[in-house]
Amino acid sequence: MLNKVANRKRVLVTGGAGFLGSHLCRQLMRDGCDVLCVDNFYSGTKDNVIDLLNNPHFELIRHDVTFPLYVEVDEIYNLACPASPVHYQRDPVQTTKTSVHGAINLLGLAKRVNAKILQASTSEVYGDPQVHPQREDYWGHVNPIGIRSCYDEGKRCAETLFFDYHRQHQLEIRVVRIFNTYGPHMHPNDGRVVSNFIMQALRHQDITIYGDGGQTRSFQYVDDLIRGMIALMNNTQGFLGPVNMGNPVEFTIKALAQTVLRLIPESRSQLVFKPLPSDDPMQRKPDISLATNTLGWEPAVALEQGLIKTIAYFRTVV
Repeated sequence: MLNKVANRKRVLVTGGAGFLGSHLCRQLMRDGCDVLCVDNFYSGTKDNVIDLLNNPHFELIRHDVTFPLYVEVDEIYNLACPASPVHYQRDPVQTTKTSVHGAINLLGLAKRVNAKILQASTSEVYGDPQVHPQREDYWGHVNPIGIRSCYDEGKRCAETLFFDYHRQHQLEIRVVRIFNTYGPHMHPNDGRVVSNFIMQALRHQDITIYGDGGQTRSFQYVDDLIRGMIALMNNTQGFLGPVNMGNPVEFTIKALAQTVLRLIPESRSQLVFKPLPSDDPMQRKPDISLATNTLGWEPAVALEQGLIKTIAYFRTVV
């Protein structure tokens, strides 16, 4: 028993009480890790991890990553940053600080304790892409002064910092670029299309589509992403990334809304079209050949299958 306890990996998850972070914490616990969950609860909530609080191998700390953190860990997953426009545009200066200062503080921690560190980056680094689908060697088409720039450019700068720490300090880093992800524990009011459409349908409100609904997205179920992130962290072949993780099956926003309505047959909602927001990308689809060839990873959960599970969760919070 002593050897088993001594060999238990200590993992820090920043943003651990958020949508993705809470799923990651649970999977790491299932994998036998000691998990230190850090969150300032700006967009995350203690409810997302409340079932873990009595587990002796789980610890929750309220902390903002724009300030240094002093802990002893073996691995760090940096998921700290609000990821939906509603949340990251509410305080755009703080959003940029979270990405940039947060990266600096956590990279400094990783350097001090010699920990592996993974950055949860985003498909938003590609901006409104002129290349389709997006490969990791595409540098993007990003507006540096738009209303989404606090998030897009903050994440781009964080990637720069990660690779500079690797080159300058030989830090063992990983970078994953996350495409649209959905599932249980999404914030019901985060403004993202899956949660928006499901909540509107359950409340019999009009389904709000911005533009004509012809813009496309690729939606991956959260379990697929978590499996991929852990595979990236655990790979021993020296693969650092950046690597796309998403579902390459492309859907229009209108088709997503129609699927949600079909899966909530009691809904009396109607589709309503409104003007497209500034800098909203028209296409988003990952090329995942690098993840497949390097990590043996690809998504396994079909959209309808994942939506059924997500709708079941939102029925409990509506």
